[in-house]
Amino acid sequence: VQLQASGGGLVQPGGSLRLSCTASGNIFNINVMGWYRQVPGGQREPVAIETSGRPTTYSDSVKGRFTVSRDNAKNTVYLDMSSLNLDDTAVYYCYAILQKTPQDVQYRYWGQGTQVTVSS
Repeated sequence: VQLQASGGGLVQPGGSLRLSCTASGNIFNINVMGWYRQVPGGQREPVAIETSGRPTTYSDSVKGRFTVSRDNAKNTVYLDMSSLNLDDTAVYYCYAILQKTPQDVQYRYWGQGTQVTVSS
């Protein structure tokens, strides 16, 4: 199983950006997909989590500005970011908690990270 993230880049304060992450490989069911972010010297922190059958959760710092969505047919999760500010600069990691077979337990997989830089 691999998670491939894309969409990072340089954006001005107040701008918008969309991140995408697609899971591929032997996948039976994806229960959770979401995004974390990490700044240099800091811990990886959750940003937005999409869990099947449950309300989406967001960190307080991005509520009202970021929206996470999933396309289950494509095994893809998106993160639409708007009103970006300097504090949003980080490496963004997507992740998924999934089963590879019906008998499998759930495992967490991480994408490779994509850099988002907010700067004027």
